Amino acid sequence: MNKVAIYPGTFDPITFGHIDVIKKSLKLFDKVVVAVSDVNDKNYLFQSDERIEIVEKALFKDLKFNKKKITVISFSPLTTDLCKKYKSNIILRGLRAVSDFEYEFQLAGMNRKLNNNIETLFLMSDVENQIISSRFVKEIVKLKGDIKKFTTKSTIKLLKEKYE
Repeated sequence: MNKVAIYPGTFDPITFGHIDVIKKSLKLFDKVVVAVSDVNDKNYLFQSDERIEIVEKALFKDLKFNKKKITVISFSPLTTDLCKKYKSNIILRGLRAVSDFEYEFQLAGMNRKLNNNIETLFLMSDVENQIISSRFVKEIVKLKGDIKKFTTKSTIKLLKEKYE
């Protein structure tokens, strides 16, 4: 029986913090579905198809992750509906700091109310990546700063192109 986990997020863009969560989840699950949110209530820098491309390049081209263990998709329904579609009862969420916990705790509770078979598993990125956020990465690039420590080469290239 394959154990599948759903890792939803905006990934605008993917960072080494996100990648740490994916790397750790691959040790726990047979397959991880990286679900790129396509909900239009946020002001994204990249469209969902661009974010999927960025995630795929980062994971498969830059880092050589196993394509058989990871699926990257776009989604707009409830995450609990996505779990049904992929026959998963696990939602992965990354935690960086205590400040993330309250929102993530509420989200996990709501998902549990929507489907009481769903468990949310919180994974922390490695210490050196806990301060990274997509928002800060975009801001640093916009101000022409160096983001080599925060994301992959292909992501950096696409971010720089976006801001030129």
